[in-house]
Amino acid sequence: MPTTTRAPATRRTPPVLDLDARLALTGAVMTARLDEAAVAYEVNTAHLPGADPIPHIAETLPRPPAAAPSPHRTPVADLLHRARQRIESAGWCRDAVRDEAGAVCPIQAIRLESRGDRDLAHDACVALLDAIQERFPAADTIPSWNAQQRTAAPVIAAFDRATQHTHTHNK
Repeated sequence: MPTTTRAPATRRTPPVLDLDARLALTGAVMTARLDEAAVAYEVNTAHLPGADPIPHIAETLPRPPAAAPSPHRTPVADLLHRARQRIESAGWCRDAVRDEAGAVCPIQAIRLESRGDRDLAHDACVALLDAIQERFPAADTIPSWNAQQRTAAPVIAAFDRATQHTHTHNK
């Protein structure tokens, strides 16, 4: 009687998906769920005489306006200019690095705009602290001074002074 042997069962590992593939799958699942919810809404409100139809939601978000190009050619002045613009657009935060609404503190604005260049961010923070200490000699650090401010106006003014100083001194 002939005997046959089977190869041991191999366990297949699921394929590793990259971020784009996972986002596409999640998007497809969410679209299916939203379609199902829309049908359920229509069924559940069909008997109501004044029920509003589901509002149309734009599929693409409008693009934010392009930031004005920096008038400064030096790297530190350019970074301070961009950080100031970030605070103006995202909002100013005084007691935290970032708040729930997306507002940022001065140091976080500099870090985000430095795009990972730590030396450039350090130089910009030094320039900002120097500009702050020109008007407020008792200010020890940027965060301690920032926490004492009541509005964004002094912060924006400090950024302007630091930007102007670094621009005129080619930093």
